[in-house]
Amino acid sequence: MTKRLLRAHMWTATLLVTSLTLLLPAAVHAQDDAGPPPLPDTSKTAKIDKYDNLFQGQFTPGSGFDIIRSEIGSLNISFYGLFRYINQTPAVQTNIDHLGRARPIDTRNDLNWHRTMVWLTGWFYDPKFRYNITCWSLASTEQTLLFGNMRYLMSERMTFGVGVGPNLTSRSLQGSWPYWAASDRQMGEEFLRGGFSSAFWITGKARRGMYYTASVNRSISQLGNTTADDNRDMAYSASVWAHPTTGEFGPRGGFGDLEHHKHLATQFGMSAGTSREGRYAPIDQTSKATQIRLSDGVLPFETGALAESVTVNKLTYRAVSFDAGAKYKGFSFQGEYTYRELSHFDANGPLPLSTIIDHGFFAEAMHMVVPKKLGIYAVGSYVFDEFDRQPFEYGGGANFYPYGRRNWRLNLHVLHVDRSPTGSSFGYYTPGLTGTIFSLGTDVLL
Repeated sequence: MTKRLLRAHMWTATLLVTSLTLLLPAAVHAQDDAGPPPLPDTSKTAKIDKYDNLFQGQFTPGSGFDIIRSEIGSLNISFYGLFRYINQTPAVQTNIDHLGRARPIDTRNDLNWHRTMVWLTGWFYDPKFRYNITCWSLASTEQTLLFGNMRYLMSERMTFGVGVGPNLTSRSLQGSWPYWAASDRQMGEEFLRGGFSSAFWITGKARRGMYYTASVNRSISQLGNTTADDNRDMAYSASVWAHPTTGEFGPRGGFGDLEHHKHLATQFGMSAGTSREGRYAPIDQTSKATQIRLSDGVLPFETGALAESVTVNKLTYRAVSFDAGAKYKGFSFQGEYTYRELSHFDANGPLPLSTIIDHGFFAEAMHMVVPKKLGIYAVGSYVFDEFDRQPFEYGGGANFYPYGRRNWRLNLHVLHVDRSPTGSSFGYYTPGLTGTIFSLGTDVLL
């Protein structure tokens, strides 16, 4: 029986080999006649891509590397990284707040792989349906977040989006990062702007060279606040801008004229936002709200911020900004003025003020002294505040682009700051700081 089974298996194997030998050439010839498998039709995707990158907001990825591109979807991976040295001097300082209280200043002198962002982007089933998964990591604070957005590009005139997005209170929140003078914002803008949180937005191109965005956000800033901390209030913001002369303002509308415009490129815009903000913690606990600061650098939800032993539980934030910029033959200028109002305080005791108004501006100018390679710039900002502290800064720096492209640069940034109203582990500033800030860094966007 065993021998019979063995012979049967041998005959079966022989028949299979013979059949494959006869059939394989026919299959190969049939494939040759049909040609290679058809590639996915990318004409529709390419047409949409022409306006896609205008409307991705703050978390716009780099060009990246295509991993998958098929008839049912695509996957691209891109990356941003920043290594930076910062030294804030003098090392020992004290901040006197608007109530005359002394507050120690924790100055910085550190080397850090500061920020990492990795994007997974693409479309799924319909080239108009786009996804963006973002991994954001700040080594300075050991924070790592995974978030994203989804967008439906109905047309160039109207795109719908949901996900984590900016409050549209200043131009830099709307896609120009990381093409700035340096790797973080200027003092005046950082102090007055809104932040980022889960949102629904509509954006598009109204007509040639004119654009708009409107957004409803969960709050002015979601960072560090869980859903359990949140209240029932929302944040509302909108922005319009135009490119009246050339219909564009360079990659991402960013700072600097690395592209060397032969004709004057201009940009003008207006942004506004409002939000009913809370402290996102019980009245007897430390506030989790850190986006808004008073002009002395104190958090308004801190107990005693506006009056001894009094705690603000809620307030209304309102801001409006006007921005302008120009680029021509290696020269560039950008500036923005912002008006901010804090009002309708809900506190557990009497306050000396019912409204706090702060307003200010920042300006940046740059010249590519070596076209495509080296740019020298000057920056400054000034804040007119309720407490008559009048914070200001001035400084400058240089950007060197080793390959003549924006993807990789070396940056030298030097500032003199007087009574900084803002500060965090993200940017250049510490609240109340007066002195010189020196920074040397390199960043890459792929």
